[in-house]
This record gives sequence, structure tokens and C-alpha cells, in this order.
Amino acid sequence: MSAVTALRERLPVKPDRLPGVLVAALVLACSEFVRSGLYAAYLPQAIGTLLGVSKADAVALAATTFVVHFIADTLMRGPAGALISRFGVRLVMLSGAALSLGALAVMSGTHTAWVMLVCAALHGVGFSAMWPGTMNLTADATRDSHRGRAVTAISLGVMPLIGAGFLLLGAIAERPRVLAFSIVLAVLGAALLAALFVPDRLRRAAEAEQEDRPARRARLKTALSALAPLFPAAFMQTLTMTLLGPLLFTLYRDLGLTYWGMVAVLGTGGAVAFGSLPLTGKVADGGRARLAVTLGFSLLALGLGGVATTPPFWALFVMAALVGVGYAFIMPGWAALVTGRLPEAERPAAWGALMTVENVGTWMGPLLGAFAYRALGPTGPFITGASLAFVTALGYVIFRRALTTRHEAGA
Repeated sequence: MSAVTALRERLPVKPDRLPGVLVAALVLACSEFVRSGLYAAYLPQAIGTLLGVSKADAVALAATTFVVHFIADTLMRGPAGALISRFGVRLVMLSGAALSLGALAVMSGTHTAWVMLVCAALHGVGFSAMWPGTMNLTADATRDSHRGRAVTAISLGVMPLIGAGFLLLGAIAERPRVLAFSIVLAVLGAALLAALFVPDRLRRAAEAEQEDRPARRARLKTALSALAPLFPAAFMQTLTMTLLGPLLFTLYRDLGLTYWGMVAVLGTGGAVAFGSLPLTGKVADGGRARLAVTLGFSLLALGLGGVATTPPFWALFVMAALVGVGYAFIMPGWAALVTGRLPEAERPAAWGALMTVENVGTWMGPLLGAFAYRALGPTGPFITGASLAFVTALGYVIFRRALTTRHEAGA
């Protein structure tokens, strides 16, 4: 029995909490499957047929639909976190799944542009509950020594569903709309059903905290002081990391690569990132979260700067490996930094506000990358990305006291 107890103590997620975390991750994965497939792959190809408009109008409407959805999601991340603090994870994620399902059920039958835009906005409001709910539940269920790695693992676990949604719905864009929306509504129905089984532990903690209002106000003030230094870090982080994404299919030709050469370079970076995570995650969760993020952005700056010199083909694999290790430090490092700084009682609302800032950086990154490409040529996005990564790393060094976790302060 003692050996079993020792094993349970070594598990990163508390055993009684693991099913709830997996259910919440399933709700998030289903929601991301629909979002990526619908707005990034299906509507750009099918919206002209759905609404009976010209190709030029269809391009504009598809982009507008995505922007409206993304803005609604961004603006509601903070309120969603506050609602989680007040009403618990289950009710908020269940309501978000229900609103998403209802909005896309209406979208599936509309032939009017303004109705589609309203549905996209409502879908964004519903979707806004998914990331704050899942991340807070994961942090709440994970031991302090593994939070960075656990949050990163859940985030990465969603990625295959994002890709699957993009590929599947993109492949059937020219088929009758009933097929695509049947898949969309079935997956959202599964998310709604799964949300019924999301645990509500954070609600009970929040109710206990509300009993002493003066103390709660003091804790809220503490949470705001802990949150403030993270806002610029959150913005710079996502701005830097999303700079190149939409440009990759343009840039690889400018770098003298073939399509499969680009795939090989990206695959090398991804493999190195995944292979490094056990080590980098241990650094992040071992009381060195700020160091992990600083090293990550330093390596990212070095790798992107190296690509900007247009090196020979073999050297691109070295640069990809540097970038991969950089990402492997950044992801668990940031997760450990956030969970280590934010007071547990106010974490849902604070993390929701932080995700709003992250989304703004995500939205602006591709725009800045496109501007750098037009202004500076093919190497412009890499120069800009390397510069931003270096500035971000420098910020973590200069403001190290403001960005120290409770664990690091105790050490």
C-alpha cells in the first residue's frame, strides 16, 4: 500500500482530479476543431456559395467573419474568467458550449451576411470560456511541482484536433453545406455533452472566498499587482510567436527551399521542441520559470536572426533546432510563471484578463509580419521576430524582480 501511495504522490495531476481535467480538455479540443475548421478552412472556400455572392465579396466576408469571431472571443476572455470565479467552471463552459452550438445551428441555415456575422460573434462569446476554464481547472488539479508541464501538455494535446478540423472541413468545402455543418454541430454537441461532466471545484473555492469581503478586496489588490507585470510580457510573447505563421508558405520560396524542404525544416524544429519538453519543463517547474522564458526567447532570437542571414540549407536545420528548444523553454516557462504569480483564489478572473492581452498579440503578430515583409523584404519578418524576441528576453532580465514567482521568491 505504501508503494501505491508513493506512486500517487509522484503523479503530476492529483488522481481524483485527472478525469475532470481530461473532460475539460475534450470540450476545448472539440471547440477548437470546429473553430479552426470553420473559419480557417471551410468558410474562406464556401462562403460565396452559402451566401450567393461574388468571389471578391466572399473573400471580404470570410475575413470579416473570422475577425468578428476573434474580436468577440478576445473581448470576452476576461469576463469569462470572472464568471468562472463566480459561478464555477462547469456552468460557464456548459453555457459557452450551448451558446456556440446554438449560434452555429443558426449559421448553418442562413443565407444572409449580417446573420452570419452575428452568429460568428455569438460563437466567439461562447468559445471564450473554453481556454480559461480548461487552463484554470488544469492548474487547480496539478501539483505545484508540475503545473508548467501540465498546462503545456493540455495545450499541446489540443493541437491535433485543430489540425484535424482544418484538414477535414477544408476538404469538404465544395460539398453540400449540410455535410460540413452536420459535422460541426455533431462535434459541438459532443462538447456540450462532455461539459456536463466538467467538475465544479473552483466554484466551491470561490464561494468560500466570498464570505470575507474585506479580505477578498485585499486579495484582489494583491492579484492586480501580481498581474500587471505580466500584461506586457503576454503581449510581446504572442506577438513574437505568431509573426511568421501565415507567411511560411510565402517565405520558403524566398529562402530557396522546396515545399518538402520547408516541411523537413519545420519538422526538425517541432521534433526538437517536443523532445526537449521533459527537460525544459523540469527547469520551469523547478523554481526557474523566469529563467526558462528568458532562455527561450534568447534562443528564439538567435535562431530567427540566423535565418535572416540566409544561411546554406544545412544551417537552416540548426536554426530550426534552436527555435525548437526556444519554444520548448517558453511554453512551460510561461505557464509556470503565470500559475506561480497569480493568487489561486483570483486566478480564473486574472488569467482570463491575461488571455485577452495574449489574443491581441496573436492578432497583431501576423499583421506585423506582413508589414515587415513588405517593408524589408523576405528577411524582414525574421529580423523583426529576432528583434522582438531579444527585447522580450531583455525585459525578463531587467524586470526580473517584478516577474518573480512565489516559488522563486521563496527559494
